[in-house]
Amino acid sequence: MPDAAVPAAQCTLPGSGFTLTGEQITNARIIAQIALDRGLPQRAVVIALATAMQESRLRNIDYGDRDSLGLFQQRPSQGWGTPQQVQDPAYAAGKFYDHLVQVPDWPTRRLTDAAQIVQRSGFPEAYQKHEVMAVELAAALAHGDLACS
Repeated sequence: MPDAAVPAAQCTLPGSGFTLTGEQITNARIIAQIALDRGLPQRAVVIALATAMQESRLRNIDYGDRDSLGLFQQRPSQGWGTPQQVQDPAYAAGKFYDHLVQVPDWPTRRLTDAAQIVQRSGFPEAYQKHEVMAVELAAALAHGDLACS
């Protein structure tokens, strides 16, 4: 997997032509690497990428609904960690995966159902629209198949 510390200006996914900024690619690489480090399957990466795309457009933002912060818009007041922790992409991805693997049958559930159980969003179906992009991005990250400039 490419070095997460070296963001490109932008990268294009090979199939759809979907373009991501350097920041988005860096965050996606971190999300994928945390799953790899934990021995999680690519399905976990797909769910996490789609969730982060819905919650923050894969950007590590310092604002959100109520006290939601970071890639996954995790809320310190709901036990996700301190504001500083949930704004650390590696920590945030790890906490997402901690919760995901507790969801019964998460690998075989619909993406939006697994994401919703973890996130408890006010818009439970919103994750689904990012599944195709997340599948393509996860595969591209796994195979180093991104066209970056």
